[in-house]
Amino acid sequence: MKAVGPVPDSARQLAAYVDRVLAATGAKKVDLVGHSQGGGLMPQWYLRFDGGARKVHQLVGINPSSHGTTFLGLAHLADAVLDVAGRAGKPLGLDSPAAKDQTIGSPVLQSLHARGDTEPGVTYTNVITKTDEVVTPYTNQYLNPGRGATVHNILLQSVCPLDLTGHLGSSWDTNVYQLVLNALGPVHAEPVRCTLMPIPV
Repeated sequence: MKAVGPVPDSARQLAAYVDRVLAATGAKKVDLVGHSQGGGLMPQWYLRFDGGARKVHQLVGINPSSHGTTFLGLAHLADAVLDVAGRAGKPLGLDSPAAKDQTIGSPVLQSLHARGDTEPGVTYTNVITKTDEVVTPYTNQYLNPGRGATVHNILLQSVCPLDLTGHLGSSWDTNVYQLVLNALGPVHAEPVRCTLMPIPV
């Protein structure tokens, strides 16, 4: 799907991949790490509707699109443009099924969160940047723990105040890397050294 198809379809692809990994390794559970849709809405759908909660120990989301986004207001602007121009497509790729599913208030988001944010037995770690320009408002990345689940919401700027990395830059931010490694291996966690990442992207 290359992250543009319907989120439930992508979640089914993830389910099939996890099953192959478990079969090949003999492991009981996996840890998942993903960015944006891949750390938020899509794996959360897998956990809730495709049996993933039995097979996943931890989901680590980097800038996860957990509660959807306004795409910095562009989703609403695109709708307005369509109303005025009467065109058949949205600008900037906002017509893709995945983008629609991640827009605040979408049917997919409503179905996903109808029973709360989390699944019992799963640990969720979210690494969030307040300068995120894609998942907006950035507070939509936070999750509230439900029964039997553990949630760690980590605001990057609470750890490294001068790190202004945005949505895309988090993928190669060394401070984010360390937070992810600490989540995956808390016994071997190391302090984040707060490397300066001067360009917010």
